[in-house]
Amino acid sequence: MKALILAGGRGKRLSGVSNNQNKCMIDIDGKPLIEYSLDCAIQSDISEIIIVVGHKAEEIINAYGNKYSGKKIKYVIQNDQKGLVHAIECAKESIEEEDFMLMLGDECMVNPRHKSMIKVYMKEGFFGICGVVKVENTDLIKRTYSVIQSDENRIYRLIEKPLKPMNNIMGTGNCIFKNEIFSYISHTPINQKRGEKELPDLIQCAIDEGNVVKSFEICDHYVNVNMPEEIQRAQSYFAHL
Repeated sequence: MKALILAGGRGKRLSGVSNNQNKCMIDIDGKPLIEYSLDCAIQSDISEIIIVVGHKAEEIINAYGNKYSGKKIKYVIQNDQKGLVHAIECAKESIEEEDFMLMLGDECMVNPRHKSMIKVYMKEGFFGICGVVKVENTDLIKRTYSVIQSDENRIYRLIEKPLKPMNNIMGTGNCIFKNEIFSYISHTPINQKRGEKELPDLIQCAIDEGNVVKSFEICDHYVNVNMPEEIQRAQSYFAHL
């Protein structure tokens, strides 16, 4: 299994913080944001790391070269930033025929459990697993996606940035997929508000054809850093450890 880290976004909502650097290189508690994903990938014993880069790609390439903690890194250039699904599509050739663990370069987690998530995936043979976190403040779900599932954690519906979350389960960008997920990209609708294909809609296409996708509680706390207050929230989590 390979790890696919998406780190090509421009970070327009960071109010100038990322104008002069790739937002995945923002310092969070003493290290670049992307290293939280890189460290999780290394601890999961994956075969190779694929990083999709775009905006200020040279920062990441120059910082990490072709290896991280002894694990090979391969870079894929996303010349046009057209969202997460487009970034996944750009990496298809580098993923080859392998299954992969998706991660976002602008995420950080407290007590991540990627290795356990992979074990469940390998044992059960699901089409996919979505890493989720249970939150007290459901308003946080409005920034990612909502997960509607059975008592056995089988997912039936994913909702991108819901106006009124129906439960306290927040989806993250940390997922594991069979390689066949690429076949659903062409069927994924374009989000009318953002003008690009969204990750929950891609997964929903696979679910709607009867594929089993389950959730896995991936961590204790999670932040997808897209706004200045989220930098502060991420810093606060690690300050109390």
